[in-house]
Amino acid sequence: MPPSVRWIEPEGQSTRAERSLVLMGAWTVHQLHEVPRVTLPDKPAKPHTIFLQSEMTAFDSSAALVLARWLSQWRAAGLTVDVSALSLRERDLLALLDARLVDDTPLPVRARSPVARLGQAVVAQWTEAQQFLAFLGELVWRGGPLLLFFWRIRWRAVIAEIDAAGVRALGIVGLLSFMIGMVMAYQGGATLASYGANVLIVNLVGIITLRELGPLLAAIIVAGRTGSSYTAQLGTMRITEEIDALRALGLPPFELLVFPKVIALVIALPLLSMFADVMGLLGGAVVANYGYGVSFSVYFERIPQVVNLTTLWLGLIKTPVFAIVIALIGCMQGLRVRGSAAEVGHATTISVVQAIFMVIVIDAVFSVLYNLMGY
Repeated sequence: MPPSVRWIEPEGQSTRAERSLVLMGAWTVHQLHEVPRVTLPDKPAKPHTIFLQSEMTAFDSSAALVLARWLSQWRAAGLTVDVSALSLRERDLLALLDARLVDDTPLPVRARSPVARLGQAVVAQWTEAQQFLAFLGELVWRGGPLLLFFWRIRWRAVIAEIDAAGVRALGIVGLLSFMIGMVMAYQGGATLASYGANVLIVNLVGIITLRELGPLLAAIIVAGRTGSSYTAQLGTMRITEEIDALRALGLPPFELLVFPKVIALVIALPLLSMFADVMGLLGGAVVANYGYGVSFSVYFERIPQVVNLTTLWLGLIKTPVFAIVIALIGCMQGLRVRGSAAEVGHATTISVVQAIFMVIVIDAVFSVLYNLMGY
């Protein structure tokens, strides 16, 4: 017999509003989908009591949980519930679940003030900076001995990472650098041509490309392309417990997974920056020749007169710092992944944003230092 209920109204007058609810049928887990809806009586002016009576043929813990939730709702509405008419077993089971019933009413959400949100953001960023510095310290502590005993470095993994981060990125770095060089030449040449100084396009493109744009563009592309792949790779290994397996085998994950990536990026990024410099100069040469009458021969003869090795080195010195920061942020965010696969995507997004932000900040710091040193 499916579960059902029946209300019994009191006879005669009473100083209290009293009603009886009779539970009938089989109240079991298999019949819960047939439990009827019970409409609460309107809250009266005087106290109201509900007497529970039992004519149940079966009663298990699942049904007791449903009944306990009913009791909780009735009490919250100001009603009194009397269960003395139930059997001892039914009362004990109902009391057990009623005592352990978790209040699932959502707590009211208070909107934080702008000052509180600002403080929370500052604390979060400070914590993030501390964790990055701790990760950098671990790189120095574990990587220093490896540099002294370089034969312990996993060079096969380093070469594979150079191929992935450097060789396979040549196409996108070269194309974007070429187009950016063309854009600079077009935008600068339009102003210089009005003064009859078309030849100064070489100065504009050469200095900006070698000192700033080439290394910065290569670092930003690597941060979005390679840094995100580091985060996704290590984050997936965290979820599949491969990193825990390495620790269980006594193999340090930092030396096996993080350090080869850092070494590979320190080697690959300066080379990518030089390639970006060359492609940026070529892009400027094409526009200067076909758009403003500066021939290829004049363009390339003037480059050594405008820029020198110092200009090139001022741009390349920044790239190892970019490489270390990009690799550490990508690996740190990957190793911090917890939970589901959705966390991998979230960590990858954070990695790319943080890496690009730090690259731009470091580039600005180098520009200020160069200006203070007179370069």
